[in-house]
Amino acid sequence: MKKLIVFDLDGTLAESKAPLDAEMSRLLGDLLGIVKAAVISGGDWPQFEKQVLSRLPHDASLANLSILPTCGTKFFRYAGDWKKIYSEDFTASEKEKIVSSLKKALEEAGFQAKKVWGEVIEDRGSQITFSALGQQAPLEEKKKWDSDYAKRKKIKAILDTLIPEFSVRMGGATSIDVTKPGIDKAYGVRKLRDVLGISLKEMIYIGDALFAGGNDYPAEQAGVVSIPVQGPHETKRVVETIIACLSDHGQEALKL
Repeated sequence: MKKLIVFDLDGTLAESKAPLDAEMSRLLGDLLGIVKAAVISGGDWPQFEKQVLSRLPHDASLANLSILPTCGTKFFRYAGDWKKIYSEDFTASEKEKIVSSLKKALEEAGFQAKKVWGEVIEDRGSQITFSALGQQAPLEEKKKWDSDYAKRKKIKAILDTLIPEFSVRMGGATSIDVTKPGIDKAYGVRKLRDVLGISLKEMIYIGDALFAGGNDYPAEQAGVVSIPVQGPHETKRVVETIIACLSDHGQEALKL
């Protein structure tokens, strides 16, 4: 029986930087009423507050929800209010090396955008995130910039040679996330296992970047049953199916 459903955020539960829509909010609320869930994303805590928590009922069902910002380098649980369990922050020297390496990789790859909206390189404490068009770029512009991931694959390949001691993953629509070595979404699901006492075999992971090099891929590599989706519209149908399977007559379907 599956006891925990783990989601990516941008491109999975919601469009990039957008809040959950009404249908997704309802479905996630219904899911939390019957099973534990978690969201792991490259975004930091304020992004979760804006995109997810502001769209959910503030009730006892939140105790079934775990939030893991910055690809699992932070962990929050609800017990009357939200409590931080841990945060794997960079040192000042680590941040400096990552930022300078990002700038060098961008120059070498030749993919610096002519127009940006907001910060391009953001310090999230436990993660450095490159957003090619800036943190506030319009979604339609993001979707056009690197729809086949080719640009970010080239940038990642350069970064892998410059900072091999760190984890470099592609996420969102235009972003690259850098975390401490070994700290990625596999680390996040293992933390969920340890904190919640739920085995990896009792989890399902749902994400839009489950390809090699994508920031969801480590979760699948860790041994979690994973379901790739191509946007929130597909995620909704998956969640509906899971809710149906968790009903009294459908539980056998989740004994995968």
